[in-house]
This record gives sequence, C-alpha cells and structure tokens, in this order.
Amino acid sequence: MPPLVHVVYFELHEPTPENTQKLVAACHKYLKDHPGVVYFAAGGLVEELDRPVNQRDFQVALCVAFDSKANHDIYQTAPLHLEFIAENKPTWKRVRVFDSWGT
Repeated sequence: MPPLVHVVYFELHEPTPENTQKLVAACHKYLKDHPGVVYFAAGGLVEELDRPVNQRDFQVALCVAFDSKANHDIYQTAPLHLEFIAENKPTWKRVRVFDSWGT
C-alpha cells in the first residue's frame, strides 16, 4: 500500500506570530513521533509567496505521512493526538484536513 498523507491547515482566531509559533511547537511536541510516521512537517505560512494561486487563509500547515492507513487510524485516537486537540482546539478558527495516498 502507498503511504497515507495527512495534511491539515489551521486558521487561528488570533493569528499572531506568537500564536502561530505556539501551535507549530505543539505539533512537534505531540504529533511527530507516532508509530508508522515516515514524514513529518509543521510550520507557518510562507508570507513572501503571495501569488494568485497561493492559499493564504491559514497560519499553520501540518503534513504527516504514515506507512499505512492502519497506523493513520491508530494515530487518530492516540492519547498524544487527543491531548494536542484538547490543548489547542480553542485557538482554532477553522481546520481543514486533506488525506490522500502518496506515491
């Protein structure tokens, strides 16, 4: 099976640089070391890329590729993932999740 790529875009209620960095740090603290993770990245919007095709309605992007759908499914209910959500959800204005198969 190909890897399952889980991409999440977070828009914050208060999109300050400090709040953006706090969420990026929380992503790294709670989400990067789960079983089956083959790629992990979390970071803020690249401000200087402002072309008509660039989406700019988020502050933090998260990308986690899992070696299997089974490990993705385990991640969804893992205690650290649930702790991340509970701790950070109040700061989120909108969250968009895009899951796809990698090659």
